[in-house]
Order: sequence, then C-alpha cells, then structure tokens
Amino acid sequence: MSPPSLSMEARTETRLHTPDIPLEIVMTILELLYYDDHSEVDIAILKSCSLVCRAWTMPTQRLLFRHVTLKNQRALESFVDAIDRSTFQGCVRGDAVRRLRVTIDRNDPLGINQQSFALGVSLCPNLTGLSLALYGGTHIVESRVGRAAPLFDEQTVQNLTSGPAISELEFDNWSESEEATAQVLHIWPTLKSLSIRGTTPQLSSTLSDPFPCSLETLRLNFQTAPSDDYLKWLLHNSSESLRALEFEREPSLHLLEHLLTSHSATLQSLSLPSVTSEKQASIIQQCSQLRELKTESPSALKHLYAKLPETLEHMAFGVDKDSELRHVLGAVKGTRTLKTVVIQIWTGGELHDLSKLKIECAWRGMYLKTNPVRLLRPLTRKAW
Repeated sequence: MSPPSLSMEARTETRLHTPDIPLEIVMTILELLYYDDHSEVDIAILKSCSLVCRAWTMPTQRLLFRHVTLKNQRALESFVDAIDRSTFQGCVRGDAVRRLRVTIDRNDPLGINQQSFALGVSLCPNLTGLSLALYGGTHIVESRVGRAAPLFDEQTVQNLTSGPAISELEFDNWSESEEATAQVLHIWPTLKSLSIRGTTPQLSSTLSDPFPCSLETLRLNFQTAPSDDYLKWLLHNSSESLRALEFEREPSLHLLEHLLTSHSATLQSLSLPSVTSEKQASIIQQCSQLRELKTESPSALKHLYAKLPETLEHMAFGVDKDSELRHVLGAVKGTRTLKTVVIQIWTGGELHDLSKLKIECAWRGMYLKTNPVRLLRPLTRKAW
C-alpha cells in the first residue's frame, strides 16, 4: 500500500485547522436572523443556529433569552430552571433577559401564580421591559373587608420592588379589577415608558400621592376614556418629560385636547388611528415640537396634512382607493425637515399611481416605504 500523497496530507491539514469565524461576525449573522418576515423573534432559526457548533451556542442562547414569553406555570418553572443563578450557564441566560411577556389568568388552574412570577423577575437582573397581561374575574375576596383581593399580596409586591428596575411596562388588564393598574404602577417607580390597555383604571381613594414616574412614552387603549383626574394623577410628574403619545383606539375630542394641550410644548411623537375633523387637526397642529406623526385611517389625509408642524421628520399614513394624495404631496413639498414617509396600503390603495410622490421623495432625499395594513404598527415603531 502506497503512502498518502503530499496533496492529500495538505488537504487533511487544512480541514483540521480551519479557522473559527470571529465572534463579531457570528453575532452579526445572528442579529440579522433575529426577526422573521412578520417582525417577530424567529425562535426556530435561532434554535437551529445554536446547534451549528459549540462556539455558536452561547451567543445564540443570549439572543434566545433576550425576549421571553411565559403563558403558564409549567413554562415559568422551566424558565426559572434555565436561569438558575447557581450555574454559569444559568447566570449567562438570566443576565441576557431584557424583556418578559407574561400572562396571568386567575381563573386558570394551570396559570402562573404570583410567587413564581416574582421569582422569575428577580432572577433577571438586567430586565428593563415587562409586558404583563391579566385575565380573570374578581372572585377572590378578602373576607374581613368584603372587597376584591389585590392582584399581588404584600410579599409578592416586596419581592418585585426589590427586583430589577423596570423602565418599560405594558400592562393589559382584561380582568374585572379596576384597581389592579394602580397596584402594578406603584411597584416600579423607575418607569419611563408605559402602555396600559383593557379595563379603564379608576382613581382610588387610597391614592394620596401622584404617580411618581416621569414618563417619556405613553400608550393608551381603552373603550371608555379615563377621567381627567386620573390622567392628572398619572402624568403629574411628566409635564416636562413626555415625548411620545400613542392612542391605539380613537380618542374622544375631549381626551385628545386634554392631553395635547397639556403636553404640546414637549411632545415629539404622536400616533392615533384617525383624524376625522378640522378641530382634531388644529389641536395636533399646536404641537410645536412634533417630529413623528402616524395615522392609520385614510380619512386623516384631507384634515391633517394641509398644515404640518415645521419640525416634522417622520410621517406615516393610510391610503385607500378614495384617498387624495395631493395632500401628502403638498406636505412633502412644504415640510423641509421631513426624512421618512411610510404609506399603509388599505383595500384599493394599491391602485394609486405613486410615481409623483416617489420622484418628489427621491429628489428631496426622503425615505419612502409602502406596507400592507398589518405591518404598519410594528414597522413604524422599529424604524423610528
């Protein structure tokens, strides 16, 4: 048998000593794969990447644990085991968690209990964002006082208060409790961004001090608007800090006027479903520092875009078959600071000839993007 040739030995040597891909390039690849086509975290592709080789495992684990969703007690217990602080891997995973999305259903026997929820939060020292959805009735009653029990008991509140400093909170209260929101808000005095949806919160008689946080971002979605007194309590310390305001449901004229008049000097970003009257448009036009404006309904075009704040840099709007694009074209020509235009295409909107708008945006160096209706909210939030 003849000895192996030199060329074969060279090829073998090359295979054995193939240099590793630099970690910076690996992280760039993983970050590019992080979101799928629907702007959601692509869990499947990240799990596949973690199996490529040992060098890819830990970077992928960090991305997999960056945003975590927990919907039942079993999932929470598995999560707690995975971030066990007594192990190196557990510490790495726990330190990687930046946002938790948690569902608590008090009517579900397999649902997450409050003690386990507090434990999970406490094991994530770098946690900054929490999305908490509450479901279930107020059937749990404190017998001595004859009223509905709070969402969290005193021990759970203490554990959450001593945990990580949350700066972004999304609280969806789909329960029957009107006071749950107040309890949740008082746990984290470090909030900068707040989103509250569902059951309209009430100003409890036990709330003597104003809400302590200086909010920069506020997102609201209620079928019935909160009272003026509640909004004054909520935004007492935000008169100079509030920069972004989003209405996911069309606000009443009174609510819009109340909030925009109070914060017109500081507000830089405004998002609302539609603008249906000249009165609404005139209120919005008072926001002298507005840089971002997003509307969804095509009805906003004829009311709002005739006169825009001179500071506007980004705008997004809806277009259907009946929309008159001359209003938008006029806004593009008349707003020198504009940088980004996002068009939400409703039914029939694709029939419009956008060539003039494209030419005008290109000539002025503006970024123009068209999206189907379902993509507007996530894409505009990420883009700005």
